[in-house]
Amino acid sequence: MSLATQRAGWSHLPLRAAAFVALTCAAILGVSGWREWAARDAVLRGAETEMANVARSLAQHAEDSLDLLDSSVVGVVSRLEMDGTSPATITKLSNVLEARRKAFPRIHSFAIVDDRGNWLTSPGTIAATFSDDGFFRHHQLSAKREPLVGRPVKSLLEGEWVVTLSRRFNKPDGSFGGVVLATISSNYLAHFYEQFEIGRNSSAALVHGDGLIIARNPGNDKFVGRSVADTALFRDASLQRPSGVYHFKSPLDGAERLSFFNRSGRYPLVLVATLDKEELLAPWRAAAISRMLYVAALVTLIAVIGAVLVRQLQRGQRMAAALVEKEAHFRLLAEGSSDMVTRIGLDERLRYVSPSSVRVVGWRASQLIGTPALAGINPEDLPEVQAIVDAMKRGEREEARLTYRNSHRLNGEVWLESTMRVTRKDNGRADGVVAISRDITEHKKLETRLETLAIEDSLTGLANRRRFDERLKEEWARAYRDRSSLALLMIDVDHFKAYNDEYGHPAGDACLRLVAKIIAAETQRAGDLAARYGGEEFAMLLPNTDAAGCALIGERIRKAIHEAGLVHGSNLTSGCVTASVGGATCRPALERTAGVSSLVEAADRALYAAKDAGRNRLMMSGELMDLLPKASGQ
Repeated sequence: MSLATQRAGWSHLPLRAAAFVALTCAAILGVSGWREWAARDAVLRGAETEMANVARSLAQHAEDSLDLLDSSVVGVVSRLEMDGTSPATITKLSNVLEARRKAFPRIHSFAIVDDRGNWLTSPGTIAATFSDDGFFRHHQLSAKREPLVGRPVKSLLEGEWVVTLSRRFNKPDGSFGGVVLATISSNYLAHFYEQFEIGRNSSAALVHGDGLIIARNPGNDKFVGRSVADTALFRDASLQRPSGVYHFKSPLDGAERLSFFNRSGRYPLVLVATLDKEELLAPWRAAAISRMLYVAALVTLIAVIGAVLVRQLQRGQRMAAALVEKEAHFRLLAEGSSDMVTRIGLDERLRYVSPSSVRVVGWRASQLIGTPALAGINPEDLPEVQAIVDAMKRGEREEARLTYRNSHRLNGEVWLESTMRVTRKDNGRADGVVAISRDITEHKKLETRLETLAIEDSLTGLANRRRFDERLKEEWARAYRDRSSLALLMIDVDHFKAYNDEYGHPAGDACLRLVAKIIAAETQRAGDLAARYGGEEFAMLLPNTDAAGCALIGERIRKAIHEAGLVHGSNLTSGCVTASVGGATCRPALERTAGVSSLVEAADRALYAAKDAGRNRLMMSGELMDLLPKASGQ
């Protein structure tokens, strides 16, 4: 029976029924969600259209107000350029301007400034009430006759924020004659914006081209003069167009807002009308939640009915399909795994082998089925593996993990890690073992390499201090048991600091590698150990070696270092690199009160004696028992 036929009971009817129920529920939710989202978009689009109309109207009002100011300023400039700035002319113009100011509430004040910055209008107007005279400096330095709309400034006398519009007038010879200035009150603009009902938490703001707020409703007194130049409206290149819609989080009150902006084509003004998105979407959200609750209840009812139907369809097939599913899943996992999966019978022969056996042990599954499961294991590891398998067959262990060497058809031998678990029949009796094995040869090689790095000096390749200390204890214990002698040489490069200072650290490293190579060449026996003891100091451990043998090897090392002829200008006695050598020997079995540190101390004292005697020489400390006090108190 094929796998597809065995699984037909589930895969055809129950699965299709479940898919139909799921698709029905998903379709209902999808259509409902789409309709709600479309309703949300409609609300936003309607609001965008409304705010666009408001922004255009308010922007037009701002331009009309500035046009009104400019027409008055142009008339004054013409009269000044024809009649001059005599007191009579100024008085006459002041009266005319005052009458015009009273006739148009949107006009806050007028002023005339001469070419030296003196205010020519009477103190009853705007004269001497501003802290910002940027408009005057602009017209003084620029010969252009266009109007200048200034940044919002605060009157020093009234404390009221105003927006200035100014023009330059010239003397008869064409030189700078002064400035005519008119202002609009920020409060006037804010009160005008109150007429537009655009929302409880919404706002309309007139902003100067450099980002300073000119007027805002609501909260004009709080926000006028504040800069919004660092917002997206002024920084984002995509928003530097005449008008448009954008969504943003307000830096003024932190609310999420929908905004329509309109940039004036004639003045450096931007009108921004905004709606609070939460307030705008609140009615839609309340209605959407209500509608979606009804939809969710309907979908839940359909899902429950569908689940009952699918469960009834499954019930008659589940028992028959369970065994087939179990076997199918096992084979699917085993044959798709990169690890080798095997099933071992109680006779310890392979009943099943996954295709990955070719990669793991080099043999095809068909070549392994029926063969002894433990046939390829290394004889040294076989007893341990066999003991574990026997314990699992007896029921003493349910699972185990072990590492062992196994033969490979092409690669000789590999390391395997196997996880074994007992399998049982329906009656609970064990019927074999399932093993999952993976090749960990590279991991073992890495472990070996890391172990080497842990005991090896990276510069010289000799054993490091840690390895030396371990071996010294081991050899001391062995010499004690065997009643044999143990020798130690301590070798120190003469004047090495001066060598480093004169030739540099790379040359110093090369010198140490050369010395290490010479010392390593003298390790003729398996038990000999050459180590870098620290810095420029080396040690050589010589098991089963007496004083004469120790001295012979030490002298050969000293002589070989000298004859290497490595130039050392700071070593005045020889002119080349040399080394001082200290040696010591002992018989641990005869010196019960001595320890491993005693041997090191004796060799170290001999080394310092060699240095004190002029360096480049070997000194032996003699037998340790001659140097150390006896237990009897001698």
